[in-house]
Amino acid sequence: MSTPPSSLSPGAALQAAAAVSPPAGDTAATAPRSAQPVRWLGLVLPLVILAAWQAASHYAWVPPVFLPSPAATAQSFVNLLTEDAFAHDFLESIGIVSQSFVYGAVAALVLGVAAGLSRKVEQFLGPTFDSIRHIPGIAWLPLIILWLGIGAPAKILVIAKSVFFPVFLNTLQGIRNVDRQYIELGDVLQLNRWQLFRKVLFPSALPNIMVSLRYGAGLAWALVVVAEGIAGQVGIGFLIFRAQALLLTDQLLVCMVTIGLVGFAIDRLMFLVQKRALKWKQGFEG
Repeated sequence: MSTPPSSLSPGAALQAAAAVSPPAGDTAATAPRSAQPVRWLGLVLPLVILAAWQAASHYAWVPPVFLPSPAATAQSFVNLLTEDAFAHDFLESIGIVSQSFVYGAVAALVLGVAAGLSRKVEQFLGPTFDSIRHIPGIAWLPLIILWLGIGAPAKILVIAKSVFFPVFLNTLQGIRNVDRQYIELGDVLQLNRWQLFRKVLFPSALPNIMVSLRYGAGLAWALVVVAEGIAGQVGIGFLIFRAQALLLTDQLLVCMVTIGLVGFAIDRLMFLVQKRALKWKQGFEG
């Protein structure tokens, strides 16, 4: 007996059209030991960099004023953690990134879906959006500062704009690149337009969307540093530029390491969200 359209779960139409593959558990069980991931392998390069840093400091290959030792940098990190100002600056940056990402991503998803479903919407938005997206976000910053000042709204607007276009384009192309056989399967199952979008088009576009959201989150975190350095009096980007001006290299390195670790954490978080959202989709894992 055939399954009624209303009982299909997201992604079921795609799986029905695809060839049957062996269970993931069987693949993992039969994989050779050499193909299993080595969890500690990612620690090798950071340890090599740390060792080279320690050697450069110990043997004075680089003057300490330009490259403090790892121990001095760690002590500076501890000192900064005890200051309320550092926590305030860090949370300020996190807040700006969060708001920018949400505003940019939500607007991009709404307009990307609309443009993906309607050629007229795409033609209406296309020329203007194509022109605007080629202007770097930082190039907008001087004008936006004139309009809004150097507060949080200016930075949020610039970062949200930079997040918007990758998500918009990937959403649009993800919907447009759906395999025709999935559309035909929807016709066979007598899906209406909303069911076709929810059960076929959106699941097919979801891999593109999740990749763009992951990229956009990292981009937002990177851009907040630049925006705060140029147009800010608070935030971790402001701390970096202040440390550079005062030749506080240890604090500068602390901020850089913090940015890198937080960026890594954001990427891991988005990866887990992506993995959960696409748990129905199996792909090559190396």
